[in-house]
Amino acid sequence: MAVLKRYVLRLFISLKYITANVVDRNNGRIVATASTVEHSLKNTFECGRSCNAKAAAVVGEVLAMRLRVEGLEQGQGRGIHVDVNKEIEKKGFKNRTKVWAVVNGLKNNGVKLILEDDEN
Repeated sequence: MAVLKRYVLRLFISLKYITANVVDRNNGRIVATASTVEHSLKNTFECGRSCNAKAAAVVGEVLAMRLRVEGLEQGQGRGIHVDVNKEIEKKGFKNRTKVWAVVNGLKNNGVKLILEDDEN
């Protein structure tokens, strides 16, 4: 039986910036987003050449706050799907700590996440 993955976490990590989006796959739109590009976060950290895991954790916390405002911290009961291994594979091994920092920032702030594994 296939599980409907309505809300999915997508990460975009470059040398300078980290962006996390929660996408509603049914409507094809971004429900909530947080990024180090935003002035409120950009001025908090001196990302300069590169952003670290601390900045990634704050991106996760801000995204969690925005999901709570939208009322979607539970993903409408099912949760928000995250395939951590796929995200790490796409972003490269060096960004593994940043990916986990965003995920842990979301989990620590009450967002229900469904972690995917490769066996399913």
